[in-house]
Amino acid sequence: MTVSHEPWLVMLSLVVAFQGSFVGLSLAVRLRDTALEDRRKLLAASALTLALGIWSMHFVGMLAARLPVTVNFLVLPTLVSFLVCVLVVGLAVMAASQGRLSVVRLALSALVMGAGICTMHYLGMYALHGAVAMQHDPVYVIASFLVAFNAAGLALWLSFGGRRPPLVRSATVQALAISAMHYIAMAGLSLGPALSPMPAPSLAPELSAGTLAIVVACVAFLVSGLFLLTLVPQQSADGSPERPEVPGASGTPQAWTMRGHVDPLQTDGTFSNQHEPFASQTMPRRVVSSSSIAERSGLPIERDGVKAVVAVEHVYAVQADAHYTKVFDGVRHLFCPLSISEVERRLDAAEFMRVHRSHIVRLSRVTGQRRQGDSGVLLLAPSGHPDGTRKETRGETVCVPVSRSRWAQVRSRFDGEDQGNMASPTSSGHHTEQPTRLPEAAGAGLPSRA
Repeated sequence: MTVSHEPWLVMLSLVVAFQGSFVGLSLAVRLRDTALEDRRKLLAASALTLALGIWSMHFVGMLAARLPVTVNFLVLPTLVSFLVCVLVVGLAVMAASQGRLSVVRLALSALVMGAGICTMHYLGMYALHGAVAMQHDPVYVIASFLVAFNAAGLALWLSFGGRRPPLVRSATVQALAISAMHYIAMAGLSLGPALSPMPAPSLAPELSAGTLAIVVACVAFLVSGLFLLTLVPQQSADGSPERPEVPGASGTPQAWTMRGHVDPLQTDGTFSNQHEPFASQTMPRRVVSSSSIAERSGLPIERDGVKAVVAVEHVYAVQADAHYTKVFDGVRHLFCPLSISEVERRLDAAEFMRVHRSHIVRLSRVTGQRRQGDSGVLLLAPSGHPDGTRKETRGETVCVPVSRSRWAQVRSRFDGEDQGNMASPTSSGHHTEQPTRLPEAAGAGLPSRA
């Protein structure tokens, strides 16, 4: 005979899966921007909350099943199923959050997470103990794995692929992956008379359905509490409410602040500073002005497998590169895992301008402009860093295209129409560098590296 389910418990299992996915992914997406000493704790918390959501969803779904006989659950397989879930989820999240999410890394992460969810499910089914024999249809077993693999991959891609859509979308996909895998597998389950007597309870510790319901309810309450905590705004020092932390939707930096010069080209992952020692601390997550963000943060970069941060004062231009960006610091282009929209939110609008859907420039670094039909091109002359630690030897002029819809706005910024706004002091009391009126660049064929 096949298995039917209580509808309200099925809906409850979906809610539990969504809450666990939301909390776990909200922690996981912070891994890239978290200092190294805090990354392990964050990874453990993410894996634990995701595993709690997956495991509790599974056993809520098990309790929702209408079985013809009374069954108990063996303790050891139940505990092992949770342990496996924590390990595989942690491994998948760690792999997906390390650097650029390539196709191979995404596939491996999805394979590990999908296989882990399936393994946890069938270990939990093995824990089912009673006067029934279970048979699993191989077609449904394969289908459940394919659903878990593809949906887990989609959830990881949405979370770490660079676009950073609203977290609720990634959590919904992850919850559907968990739930669909479980109920597809249950659809392939057939029950029949037991072929052998049950083992003695003394040799196999077990939980009754009522006891398991209490345990699962406590776990579900814990997941729900963590979910609600992620939605509650914190209070800042002045008593004003802060925004709830929704990774990927906020432009507030979450990792390091720097003082003095930061050289993004060091290959050992360290930061050089000729003025003050490096200060590593976590910024308070609160609403701050764009100028404050620009002064207190940098942009994360990766080079030769080493993660670092390029100081904002060294950024000349930023170019979109698929779901990521390339930061030009006057010397070379550096890979940045952030999207162009996220970079724009982190930069000071008084100093930087989005001149094209794929390009951001620092206005004070522009040396000329050239009209091209209804649009145009801005010219940047590469140079060394402000402290002279790097020298540009190739002498190429970098050309940044300006879209037709933004050409007039760009011209007005340099023609002085917005000088009043650009000359206002920033939150720190300093004035931003001002662009000057640009000469028309004669001739064409300037090399473009942007």
